[in-house]
Amino acid sequence: PKLLFGNNFNELKYKDFKNLTQKLVNVLKEMGIETTTAVISAAPISAVHYSKNIPLTDGSIPYHFINKIKEANIKLTLDVNQTDYRNDGHSYKWHCNSYEVVFYDKIRDLEKARASDKRCLEKDSAIQLNLFESLNILRQAPNFAKASSGKQGDRGRLEFLRMEVRLNKRSKIKQLFKKLKIKSDLTFKSIFKPAISKKILLHYLDELESKMIPLVDYKVHDKVLVSELIAANFPPKKIMLIFGFKKILEIYNTRELHTLFNVKNKRSWQRLIAEIKKSNLSVNQGSLEVIRECIVLFKPIELTKYIN
Repeated sequence: PKLLFGNNFNELKYKDFKNLTQKLVNVLKEMGIETTTAVISAAPISAVHYSKNIPLTDGSIPYHFINKIKEANIKLTLDVNQTDYRNDGHSYKWHCNSYEVVFYDKIRDLEKARASDKRCLEKDSAIQLNLFESLNILRQAPNFAKASSGKQGDRGRLEFLRMEVRLNKRSKIKQLFKKLKIKSDLTFKSIFKPAISKKILLHYLDELESKMIPLVDYKVHDKVLVSELIAANFPPKKIMLIFGFKKILEIYNTRELHTLFNVKNKRSWQRLIAEIKKSNLSVNQGSLEVIRECIVLFKPIELTKYIN
């Protein structure tokens, strides 16, 4: 997107491929490299980053969703970059050698780029710093959500949460495509498809949500929780288990607990989580539904619709 639009708030469409390859040919020519659009199109790829910008116009902010994501019971074999999360909680990333999944506050990241390109998650952010003032005005506008959603009295503001899946090795791309039954010869043209991007992003969102523990979002008074468990005919031992787990979550997040339990007995942790998930409490589901809906719809963002 930065190559065509000068920013990646705007998102590419499938029909942009021709213009994109021609742009690449032109830029490479300026660098003294002669090639053609046909060669670029058929070039084998070694890495690909699929992404989606999720506009938030209902008053919610990226920090809210990143906090939910942080609570996911991610496998300890994946190295969660806690440094990014602790940086005011505006980004969250987990990775292994072959891929990364990243969520971050896009406008906040642009704000950091104004101070130093080294402090932001994105590279080459300087090219889109000209957008900052316009976006910042919209972030503060009290009537933005009313204009965008039509809801009277809604004092939301414009925010962008970004999700990226960075597949950094060709072997990982082949393995994942095979698993998701994506047919591709792994050339530039064959992987430049919104349907593939959508499928990859939804796959990792599914993975994330499967690791989330519903009890984390169950916000009731202690006595109400115990009463509901008794009313649901849980045996005393199960009630004590669920209640104890809920209370310890006030001290540790799920990943910290996972780390502590994993030192002693990995299977005990797995059995505990399985028992907790079986409780089927009536929690507020869909805490990441805004992200899912945006990816399912997969409508390319055009920033002019927000700024103009």
